[in-house]
Amino acid sequence: MTRFADPAAFAAALAALPAADEASRTAALNRQARLTKPTGALGRLEEIAVFMAGWQQCERPTADPVQAVVFAGNHGVTAQGVSAYPPEVTGQMVANFQAGGAAINALTAACGARLSVVALDLDRPTGDITREAAMSVEDCLDALNRGAAALDGDTRLLLVGEMGIGNTTPAAALCAAVLGGPAEDWIGRGTGIDDHGLSRKAAAVEAAVALHSGAATDAFETLRLLGGREIAAMAGAILAARLARVPVLLDGFIASAAILPLQRESPRFTDHCIAAHCSAEAGHARLLNALELEPLLHLGLRLGEGTGAALAVPIVRGALATHNGMATFDEAAVSNRGSATA
Repeated sequence: MTRFADPAAFAAALAALPAADEASRTAALNRQARLTKPTGALGRLEEIAVFMAGWQQCERPTADPVQAVVFAGNHGVTAQGVSAYPPEVTGQMVANFQAGGAAINALTAACGARLSVVALDLDRPTGDITREAAMSVEDCLDALNRGAAALDGDTRLLLVGEMGIGNTTPAAALCAAVLGGPAEDWIGRGTGIDDHGLSRKAAAVEAAVALHSGAATDAFETLRLLGGREIAAMAGAILAARLARVPVLLDGFIASAAILPLQRESPRFTDHCIAAHCSAEAGHARLLNALELEPLLHLGLRLGEGTGAALAVPIVRGALATHNGMATFDEAAVSNRGSATA
């Protein structure tokens, strides 16, 4: 099991990321070239099949088991009036997840993913990032390690989601600190705040970046100072997946922001990730562009919980069904290409 004993161990893991297996990618590409279809006719489905083959180190990869994990945390920055809902809703929604009543429960059941929920010290919100660090070193390490520990040993495809009232504010602060630009480039209405709430959110992001950006010099410190427990846990889970060569379907704005500090420190970090969708959150398209990820879906979602990633699972299943199940030209006795005649 992946565990980070200290910030140096976390940095060392980021510096030693495994790459996809090129021999398996080549074998999958060769199989695609022999299947009964014109070359490239299945578009991104072909790319997904080859991507999965490279990370699973085999010519014919599988999606199963698909694992979904929702991480939950509370944020001190909600004291700045940045959310339309009170912090108590985080714990109430965790209970809803556990009872099977949320959107992510319905969607993981529909796509055949097993779901677990990890609540991270909901009775102890992070520090208000406009005034102090979100987490201590110990708290950040604990969140990273709890995220990494959530990855099951037999998982072949991972998706992670989150629940945390106010968490689009630290996500926007992470983006502004790493990528620059005014707060307005990164904030959105989240759970449905009004114009006054949007102004408070912009002010909170600006204050947090002004306070911490000078000290946010590496991935660990950036997450510790500006993130949140569930954000760090998502980062830990996605890093653990990379170390285990498990592909990840990346969910929305917050999940994408969680790995942004890791990508800044290790520019190939997103190689094992597929962007499941582009959400309605204002900064998500800009963030995906910075991560050099092209989303599979545009559905106007802004719920979080991993819902967009769950909706993309059937696309991955379709890619592997065609890759593994179609006949080759030789098997089907179909001519591959016509011969030119004079």
